[in-house]
Formats: sequence, C-alpha cells, structure tokens
Amino acid sequence: MAIAAHLADFLREALQRSARARILLSGGKTPEPVYRALAHADLDWSHVDVALVDERWLQPDDPDSNAHLIRNTLLRERAAAAHFEPLTRAGRTLAASVQLANAHARCEPDIIVLGMGDDGHTASLFPRARGLERALNADADYVAIDATGCDGAGGWPMRISLTPAGLSKAPRRLLLIRGEGKQRVLDRALKSDDPGEFPVRVAFTTPGASLQVHWCP
Repeated sequence: MAIAAHLADFLREALQRSARARILLSGGKTPEPVYRALAHADLDWSHVDVALVDERWLQPDDPDSNAHLIRNTLLRERAAAAHFEPLTRAGRTLAASVQLANAHARCEPDIIVLGMGDDGHTASLFPRARGLERALNADADYVAIDATGCDGAGGWPMRISLTPAGLSKAPRRLLLIRGEGKQRVLDRALKSDDPGEFPVRVAFTTPGASLQVHWCP
C-alpha cells in the first residue's frame, strides 16, 4: 500500500536524523488498512514512539478506543517492537491524562496522521463543540474536549485532542480520507473560512508543514 510505504520512508528519514522517531496516529476505519500494512515495514521499530492524535475518554483496552485500534492493527508483526503511549490509563483522571499527554508532547512528533469525519471534524475538534474556540487557540499541545451534542462524537462526548499548537510542530502532516462524500466535505471546508463549522481547516491553515492529502474511493 502506497501510503504505508510513504509513512515507513518518513520514519526511516526521521531515524536518520535522530535516535528516535515519533508518529501521532488517528483512529477511524479509513486508516486501518494503512496501519496493518505499515506493521510489516522493515525499519527499527524499537526506536519508534507511537502516540495518538486524540482519544475518547475510555480505558485504553476498551474496544471503542483508538488505543485498542492501534494495538490491533499497527502494533503487530515488526511494529510490535514500537513504544506506544496511550492517552488514557487506568486510574488516571481526565485532567491528569491531558497533563501527561502534554508532558509527552515535549518530544516533538516527526509525522502526524489525521483523519476527517463526515461533519468536517479532525482529531476530536468537532464543529461547534463546547470550548472549540479555546482549543483552537490553546498554547498546549493537547486539551480536553466536551463534544456533548455533536453528532460526530457519537456516544463519547468527552475526549482528549491534539490542538493546532501541537499540530504545528510536525514536519510531516498527512490527511487520510476515503469516499466521495468526504471529498465533498473537504471541498466545502477548503471554500469556507470558518474553522468553527469545519475544524478540519486547521489541518491546512495551521502554520508549519504543508498538508499532504491522501484520498481513495
């Protein structure tokens, strides 16, 4: 798979520059086959740190968590040797989890892989979510998000999410989308000037790396 091959190349480049490479990954169905293919990549996974773009306020072993998805798609085969940092842990409060996420974020990412929902959200930045404007303007890399009432959040309104401040630090920034419906949503976001309506706009308006968009039918 071409995207997985690109990600593997980016990780190899990062490992040539530094002793460790760091990649932030999103959940969702779209990247699953990419992660499964990337798990077979021939690189020094023992020097790769894998972390998350966002997470539902669930235990990391919950089947609906992004951590569970990453463990069951990427962290197998050769990639089982990677170091994984879930955003939630048993016995830790939401505030403490956000604090730890920001502590880990002092190690800047080399690659960030984003997704986009049918509502135009990316990470856990949902349209019109409570505190969205605060999150978009935060100095911290991660914040807690209350997406109560946001359809795209489903039954998991409480979230931890990467912010534009955290996004700006990575030299590689990718957006993976699938289907004509999401292509139309992205087209609308490109024409809009309102990140409150289309938070995915932060993927291409946040200063730093140029966004690479990978789309498949």
